[in-house]
Amino acid sequence: MEKILIVEDDDKIARVIQLELEYEGYEVAIAYTGKEAMEKYGAESFDMILLDVMIPELNGLEVLRRVRQKDDEIRIIMLTARDAVMDKVSGLDSGANDYVTKPFEIEELLARIRAQLKQRSLSNNADFQEMKYRHLKILPMAREVYIDDELIYLTQREYDLLHFLVEHKNQALSREQIIEAVWGYDYYGDTNTVDVYVRYLRKKLDRESPSIISSVRGIGYIVKD
Repeated sequence: MEKILIVEDDDKIARVIQLELEYEGYEVAIAYTGKEAMEKYGAESFDMILLDVMIPELNGLEVLRRVRQKDDEIRIIMLTARDAVMDKVSGLDSGANDYVTKPFEIEELLARIRAQLKQRSLSNNADFQEMKYRHLKILPMAREVYIDDELIYLTQREYDLLHFLVEHKNQALSREQIIEAVWGYDYYGDTNTVDVYVRYLRKKLDRESPSIISSVRGIGYIVKD
């Protein structure tokens, strides 16, 4: 049974989410403050955190930052106010997997939860499968990339982008597909962000021609055998 921590200071909202999740078969715990959330996270094992941004003692972004310092695997969905665009951007940049804006339909939240837990399951199943592509060696469990035994430093977003492209090699992927997979369903930003991060990767990883990431005119990018 998958276990979810709800971090929400509004008791009524927390209770509604708890009842819906328990009805769906999840085990649920609730924390009403950021401090309580960190205490429960430290004491128990969770598959996911539903994390409101505006909570007392430690705000949601600070809780996110502290959890991500210890754990890259747990899925985190942020709950944000509809007009808090900067909170959404900060959350995604700090490692949130997705976010849902308030007020939200419970069916949408449940769908987001199922999608993230499925991705987590698939990721865990691939944890020990070393990925090799040309001169690169990718270790999913450690989230590390090597070139000829030299560890190459990548940001979390750069790693996620590279992993997604290699995992789907020989498929032409649109910028929209990449944004959805790497940045999240409701990313507020230009798809040119993908072009920027591809340039970052090429600069760090290309040691020979052609580039490890090929452009597909009018579509996006592809990694080819």
